[in-house]
Amino acid sequence: MTLHTIGGLINDLLDREGGYVDHKDDRGGQTRYGITEATARAHGYAGTMRDFPVDRARAIYRRLYWDRPRFSDVSALTPSLAAELFDIGVNMGPGVATAFLQRALNALNRQGKDHPDLVVDRRIGARTLDALRAFIDKRGQAGETVLLRAIDGLQAARYVELAESRPANESFLYGWLANRVG
Repeated sequence: MTLHTIGGLINDLLDREGGYVDHKDDRGGQTRYGITEATARAHGYAGTMRDFPVDRARAIYRRLYWDRPRFSDVSALTPSLAAELFDIGVNMGPGVATAFLQRALNALNRQGKDHPDLVVDRRIGARTLDALRAFIDKRGQAGETVLLRAIDGLQAARYVELAESRPANESFLYGWLANRVG
């Protein structure tokens, strides 16, 4: 992902997600632009998923996967990390993406010397942002790269666990690893 504005991130995501899909192994059922039918219905859409409009997908992605989880606040500190969290959040849920960030920050804080451990509560609040800011101040650009690698490792491990726990997910593992990690 090279475009770090939310509009650019959503465009990139829409390119990866494609149009209408109804894969037999996907528990989400019918999707369009990566939006499940259940999510579309929860946001007032009553038509067929084949006709689900892209502008509604954009609005859902922005609201549920950027604004609500506060990845926009992360973007003010490190746009590349926010872009990664957004993509993970879309695919695994924003809480999972945030937990990966919190866990990685805890593991990289040099036993609390750089910032206090975080409660892994799956929400971005002042403490998570303070820890991220302290980490970046201490480690700089090289630290951001290491933090992204740690989060990518957690993401890849989760995908393998999902495939191990539900054989139907093996249909998606190669694509997840090829297109979502890194």
